[in-house]
Parts: sequence; structure tokens; C-alpha cells
Amino acid sequence: MSHLVHEFIFDAADRVPGAEALVHGSRRLDYATLATEVRQVAQALLSLGLARGERVAVYLEKRTENVTSMFGAAAAGAVFVPVNPLLKPDQVAFIAADCDVRVLVTSPERLRQLGPSLAECPALHTVVVTEGAATLPEIEGIRVVSWSTVLAEGGEREHRPHRAIDGDMAAILYTSGSTGKPKGVVLSHRNIVAGAESVASYLGNTPQDRILALLPLSFDYGMSQLTTAFHVGATVVLINHLLPRDVLKAVEAERITGLAAVPPLWIQLAALDWPANCTLRYLTNSGGAMTRATLGALRRVLPQAQPYLMYGLTEAFRSTYLPPAELERRPDSMGKAIPNAEVMVLRPDGSECAPGEPGELVHRGALVSLGYWNDPAKTAERFKPVQSIHNGLVLTELAVWSGDTVRRDEDGFLYFISRKDEMIKTSGYRVSPTEVEEVVYARDNVAEAAAIGVTHPTLGQAIALMVHPKDGTGLLADELLAALKPQLPAYMLPAKIIVSDAPLPRNPNGKIDRKLLSTQLEGIFAEVAR
Repeated sequence: MSHLVHEFIFDAADRVPGAEALVHGSRRLDYATLATEVRQVAQALLSLGLARGERVAVYLEKRTENVTSMFGAAAAGAVFVPVNPLLKPDQVAFIAADCDVRVLVTSPERLRQLGPSLAECPALHTVVVTEGAATLPEIEGIRVVSWSTVLAEGGEREHRPHRAIDGDMAAILYTSGSTGKPKGVVLSHRNIVAGAESVASYLGNTPQDRILALLPLSFDYGMSQLTTAFHVGATVVLINHLLPRDVLKAVEAERITGLAAVPPLWIQLAALDWPANCTLRYLTNSGGAMTRATLGALRRVLPQAQPYLMYGLTEAFRSTYLPPAELERRPDSMGKAIPNAEVMVLRPDGSECAPGEPGELVHRGALVSLGYWNDPAKTAERFKPVQSIHNGLVLTELAVWSGDTVRRDEDGFLYFISRKDEMIKTSGYRVSPTEVEEVVYARDNVAEAAAIGVTHPTLGQAIALMVHPKDGTGLLADELLAALKPQLPAYMLPAKIIVSDAPLPRNPNGKIDRKLLSTQLEGIFAEVAR
């Protein structure tokens, strides 16, 4: 039984050494080879003088070195910090400086982009560069060394890994944000291991599964594709896709059985011409609600693939899932708590909400992270103690308050309403953006939509709707508004509809960037006051 995240790979190597573990392009690693490479990276990092609990940042596109660096850091007794490859140099430098990164693993191309930004990272002493550079740059105060050189140095003598227990830090995942600075969510080995065991159990993962890793490994949902696969000894196929059709081709070529994506990508994938003999066994969605229209389209083109609608937050990895058997009866539900977690709906005073009463989703259990790195104030705001009494014994533990408003029905199934900071308050009503968007997405000519609450001089907030049409279809704001009027009460109708020729902006995790849209739309109703 694995207690530490890297032990997933080592345990699988003991059980099924020849089973295929990791695929990237022409490289195919079985579990014995992957375990060897992870141990080599651990030794290389220890040879650099990496101390217990120090941070190793990995700033790479998806490739084998990305995976072996993360798990190698854990095996050394250090902490890995996966950095989204879409981030810009200043954002990377902020993360590296914020958590005092000591070693950075990156590619020659990315290192050239980082350039002077690394001067802002005083704790950084070594940059390990993957192969491909003719010459390595010189950076004052920082050793720059090639991947092959550091692996060779690590093999010169054996270094004892630092001792770690399951409650120790394993990773720091930085949450994306278009305003303010990102927050580093600290995950323990126990968090990651418990999450993998829970998700693999309800997805029914087996060694025969082949999972396509589409999402950034810096995203908890993306990293989960690795940990759930390695937990059961399945295969992970890494892909850096450019177009939705690249995904379809990879599914066919690699006989993929499990596919995870976020709603904007599912919209694109649902429009493809999937083969009748597709090998997909299941689909999972997280990072936002999947609309009924998209879900219906996916079920038509991939009838053999079971859809699992999931909800999670980085601070607790994964919280709920809706079993496929419940889709017909509860297509709008987030489901119930995943195994080994309790999900509560609470009022601000901590008391439990009645069925149907909106409240905040609060998650307790082994998946609740350790808090935010270097930010005790925000940690205290989101991670609060909850108590339970058993035969006079008072047990206290930290639970994470999600900031998401939900309701629970009489059968205990949960329904997402909105995030606190996305709920639109207009004319005295509270309006969920997703409720508006659900109706908009039902239109055949809408590819993407986002309802945003924008300051209004008389209403408090008014709804601005940003839409992007499907390719080859016309979309007029007046016609869309006319179509929405029969479907929505007056207070839920957009006060302004903006048709965008370009796709809506995304944050680094692939979600529609609502904060950026809110900033861009601010002031559009100012003329009403004149």
C-alpha cells in the first residue's frame, strides 16, 4: 500500500514491471524503467544539496522529464511545484520567489524566455535544462546544468533520500487568477494519495486503462490523471494538443479508455466525428458545469463512454461526483461526496442548511490540503476548524470552506448555484451565471458564453452576456435576446449582449477567464447614469 506519492510508481514496478506506464511521442516507458528514472532524478537532486522539504519547480510542457522531475523530487524528500507552461516569465518568477524554489527544471527554449526574470528568485541556485541546447547560458549566481550532466553527477555516489511521512508536504499547486497574485495550495502526500485512491475507486480504474493526459499537470485535475493511473498500474499518454482533432487522433492511435477535460474543451470535442468503435470507457468533467446541450452531444457521439460529472477545488482536490446512472434523473446535479470525504452545506455560522436552502459547500476529510503557502491570513479565512463529538470525545479538524454556494435536495444530491464572487445581484434578485448560460448554450449557433455581473447605476449590477458563435453561423445580439426572452424571467435577461468574433479568453487552466471579462466589461453601463 502506497503512503507517499512516488510509491505509486515503485509499487507498480514491483507488481507489473513490464507494464506500460508512460507514453510521450515515440518514448514508451514501462513501470520498471519509469521507477529507475524517478530514482535517478531523486539522486541527481540530492547531489545538488537539496534539503528536506525544499522546493523543485518544473516549468515544462508535458513530457517524460516533467513527470520524472515531479515524482523524483518527492522521492528525494523534497516538494515539487509544477508550473503551468502557459505562464509568462514574470508569473513564473513570482511563483519561484514566493515559495523559495531552489531548483528549476525547464527546457532551453523556456529558459531563454525567462532570462532576467530569474534574478527575482534569490533562493534559486540551480537550473536543470532538458536536452537540446547547443550551449547553456550563464546566469549570475545560478548554476545552469544539462539534464544528462546532473543525472551523471547524481549517479557518482548514492545519497540517502530525506525521510518523509504522509503528513509532510509533497507539492505546491498555484491557483490561477487574472487579478492579484496566485495562491500556492500546499498538498501533503496523504492528500494526493487519498485523492488518487478515491477517484480511481469510483471510476473503476484498472491496469488495463489507458488515460490521455490533456490538461496541464500544474492543474490538480491534470495531475490526477497521473496519480490515479499510477495507483492502479495503468498507462498515461501525454499529449500537448493544438487542435481538438489532435485529441481524437490520440484516442484512436493509443486506444485511450479514459479522458478528462474542462467544459470549453468538451464543447469542441462534442462537435467532432468520433468513430463508432471508439475505445473510450469513461469521460470526466470538472472545472465548471457541463451544459445539458454539451452532455447530450457527447452522449450521442460517444454512446459507449460513461460520463462522470465532477466538482473539485484545488484546496481539497476533488469533492463530489455524479454517477452515470443518475444522469437521467439529475442532469444538473454535482452528485454526492466522493469516497473518503464528507461534503456539508453550511450557513455562515457553521450550522447545517435544510434541504433546498442555499449554503456554502464545506469539505472535510483526508483530501483537505494543508493551506496556502506563505499566507496565514488567507489560510485562516478558508480553512476553519469543525468539531464532532463522539461519546464525549471532542474531535477538531480543519475543513475547507469552498466559497461556492450550493443546495442539497431531499436525497442528499448537491446542486451548484454559483461562486460567491460570481453571483450576480440585480434588482434585488440573486442570479446564477450558470443558469443564464445554460439557456444560452441551448442555442445551436452559440459556441461559448459567459454571463458577467457588471456595476449598474440603478440596478446594483446588470447582466452582460459575452458570446462567441460557432464557426460558420451568424449570431446577432438582438436575435439572441429575443430568443432568450421566452426562456428567462425579466430580471435574468442580459442588459447587454456582446458578440465576440474571437473565442472567449481562458486562464492557464483552460477555463473561461471570468475575472478578466469582468474587468474588460466594467463601465459599459456608465452611460445609463447620464
